[in-house]
Amino acid sequence: QVQLVESGGGSVQPGGSLRLSCAASESIFSANVMGWHRQAPGKQRELVATITSSGSPNYADSVKGRFTISRGNAKNLVYLQMNSLKPEDTAVYYCNVDLAITKTARYLEVWGQGILVTVSS
Repeated sequence: QVQLVESGGGSVQPGGSLRLSCAASESIFSANVMGWHRQAPGKQRELVATITSSGSPNYADSVKGRFTISRGNAKNLVYLQMNSLKPEDTAVYYCNVDLAITKTARYLEVWGQGILVTVSS
């Protein structure tokens, strides 16, 4: 019932930056772990970053030091600041909440539709 929508994707040159946002169709007042995953061409979906309710982040080795995940609010749930982008970062990026609690319901494993990030010269 609740939907997540990613925004902020697009095309950028190597070394550039993008900031992805994940918005909820209705306010999520409580969430456990939020995260970003990506699926590159020819590869399986992989974890990029997660952040706990206490704000503790975790990153894949491939993005550590370049990407920063942060929590937002009840509507704009989570962000992913991507700096020093590389061609290998090209992928469809998905936001995810493992447990979302809205005013009227609780949801397990909510995923966005995904948004394309292309890094090329």
